[in-house]
Amino acid sequence: MSGLFLYCRPGFEPECAAEIQEKSSQAGLVGYIKAKADSGYVVFVTTTPEEAAQLHQLLSFSELIFARQWFVILAMRNDLPVDDRISGLLDAMQALPEPAGLLYLETPDTNAGKELSVLCRRLEQPLRKALVDSGRLTEPADAGLCIHICFLSTHAAYIGYASSQNSAVWPMGIPRLKFPGQAPSRSTLKLEEALLYFLSDRQREKMLQSGMTAVDLGASPGGWTWQLVRRNIRVIAVDNGAMAESVMATGLVEHRRVDGFKFRPEHKVDWLVCDVVEQPIRIAELMASWLVSDWCNHAIFNLKLPMKKRYPEVKRCLALIEQKLSEAGIDYILRARQLYHDREEVTVFITRQVYQRNR
Repeated sequence: MSGLFLYCRPGFEPECAAEIQEKSSQAGLVGYIKAKADSGYVVFVTTTPEEAAQLHQLLSFSELIFARQWFVILAMRNDLPVDDRISGLLDAMQALPEPAGLLYLETPDTNAGKELSVLCRRLEQPLRKALVDSGRLTEPADAGLCIHICFLSTHAAYIGYASSQNSAVWPMGIPRLKFPGQAPSRSTLKLEEALLYFLSDRQREKMLQSGMTAVDLGASPGGWTWQLVRRNIRVIAVDNGAMAESVMATGLVEHRRVDGFKFRPEHKVDWLVCDVVEQPIRIAELMASWLVSDWCNHAIFNLKLPMKKRYPEVKRCLALIEQKLSEAGIDYILRARQLYHDREEVTVFITRQVYQRNR
């Protein structure tokens, strides 16, 4: 089998499949989908291994919304001998284009997948040694290619590789973030992941400086606001609901009990963040109006998705924003992603392009 393996949030296989089919068609390559509901992954089957490798090079992983991680499939083995899996895995990697620098043993993000995590941990060290001895894995690590092995059962796995420069930095695309006990709500992890995913270390240092200003629309109880004030950013928290005392005690938050759709800032701010439960097209219109009005430099916000036609709705919202910014003559960079801590939503990041020159 040849193609691409894409991890996604369980339940979003149709959106992940539709997106990779659309992107591959735009790249001039055809294939078909193999997917199972709530499996946590999608397989895009190509005619030849060369086409799979070409697609991995042509498409930018950062432009995919619903894929958490991906890799080029070298083989699918469903008959790995339980007493000697390593030999079968080594045999499947004969077509590896060059020695890899990293090895990931993974599973889909499902309950069944998590039951295989012990197997992955047990296999990792002996497999790593065998790969180094065979010249397929460098030591010390040289992060050019990454070997990915996704176990579906004790005897079945997809084996492949990805460029470390064109894939997620986290195994399976899942960041291991710890909920900070001081934060008012678990939603704080959404913004933390967004800042880690969308911004490089250098960008975070430049764009999240102490003394900057922000507006948080729909701020209550303060999960997103907390991520900003812990970086010493002053926040106008806009919400008719109450803010957590721990957030207000920082002295960096001004609470405005106003409808977020009606609030207008007295002065331009550095950041606009928004996690309001509302029709996604209304949020898209609101975010576009802030940027067109030059009320902020950067924005991170969530689009809550409908039960049906989720991918078309995301595209409609992003197209509206892009049209309004282009008509206003604004140079911008827009990226969208269904983050690990997102549920029925996607997170969007927009910045004026001048801030992205030194990545």
